[in-house]
Amino acid sequence: MRYREIYFIGIIFFFGLVSVSYAEDFSLQYFLTKVSSKKIELSKKEIAELFGQLEGVIQQAQKIRTKLIQAIQTGETDVRYQEGKFWISKLEGDKDSIDMALQQIKLLRSKSTHLLASIKLYKSLKDLSSNFNAYNNLAPFSALVGDLAPEIELWVDPVIYKLYLLPLAQAKDVEAKVPQKEKKPASKEKKPPTTQKKSGSKEKKP
Repeated sequence: MRYREIYFIGIIFFFGLVSVSYAEDFSLQYFLTKVSSKKIELSKKEIAELFGQLEGVIQQAQKIRTKLIQAIQTGETDVRYQEGKFWISKLEGDKDSIDMALQQIKLLRSKSTHLLASIKLYKSLKDLSSNFNAYNNLAPFSALVGDLAPEIELWVDPVIYKLYLLPLAQAKDVEAKVPQKEKKPASKEKKPPTTQKKSGSKEKKP
């Protein structure tokens, strides 16, 4: 009986640790669960963690991009010369998407309600996701890309789109529709005309 009590206490303690670690782990799964929940509004801490996670994913993409270029240039991949030139041009274009995404994250860290920056972030990561999915569909590249392609895709949509960009755009739209009170011009009171007597004029006696 004593052992059974210790066993159940151990189970409760284990699940307690799991729940605490899950609450503190702002992973992709955490944000995907947030998307499926009714309350999708992100706190300041969650937004900061989201940017941190995105930076980590972008840095992984940067490393894989470098490895893919090296593999093509050194002939490690079974890709023909002309085809290799095409994919290198795509990979070089990814640098622009990566740089743009990192710039927008830096800007959004200081002003998280910047709508244009959030749109640029979404678009740059969307382009990066599209290219990495294309690399992942090629046998010579798939081993290097691995699970990063589907992971970037999930970060882009639904996480960024549904949890961050869409609520921000809706909030801005509501702000734009709120009518501003027009200030009425102050009414000027008309003063009765005053008759001034000319100097030197003599009054007529009756």
